[in-house]
Amino acid sequence: MRKVFQEELARVGDELIEISKLVTEAIEKATTAFEGADIDLAEEVIAADAKIDFLQNSLDENAIDILALQGPVASDLRMVVGSLRMSASLERMGDLARHIAQLTRLRYPATVIPAPLRETFKSFAEHDLLIAQKLTVLLETRDLEVAREIMKANSAVNDLHLSVFKAIAHSDWQESAASTVDVALASRYFERFSDHGVSVAQKVTYLVTGAWQPSIIEHG
Repeated sequence: MRKVFQEELARVGDELIEISKLVTEAIEKATTAFEGADIDLAEEVIAADAKIDFLQNSLDENAIDILALQGPVASDLRMVVGSLRMSASLERMGDLARHIAQLTRLRYPATVIPAPLRETFKSFAEHDLLIAQKLTVLLETRDLEVAREIMKANSAVNDLHLSVFKAIAHSDWQESAASTVDVALASRYFERFSDHGVSVAQKVTYLVTGAWQPSIIEHG
């Protein structure tokens, strides 16, 4: 019975890794589409989000079955409950990649971001992709140095997010109202993607150390 239980726990861990890999693929394709106004790639990201949702539901059902039938305690219980919460954050990251792709589709054939901020959003994309890639490594290895790298990248994303709002509030901002809304939304999507990545990293840290750090994720 114990062997079956451990196999079920391992399957939940494998499912988290699979979802994380799909999220990485989603944000990579979404940001490429976003920067190049690639409508076909954007549509691919939008359609693929259903698979992330399906896998999250499957993971959650497996985790709930473990709770109901196996009655895990101590570190095993933390693993199951943590997996439920991590899957929710990963699913939300997939949604945010989809939102970026949807902005691309909305403004096609134009690009979403005006010229003065394109380098800023290129940096956003690089940091978000790095966070997604590091999350997969973290889930595979539970190496807390990787968690710290995620936190560092998130700090850079927060600085970029702040710089965007300073730019659109500045007196020399000349873009249209629609473009201003697009920029603000896009910045928010990139920033929340990063925050949810931190949420997953915090939960892995908790699983490894048993010490809880309150998540910065409360909404969105």
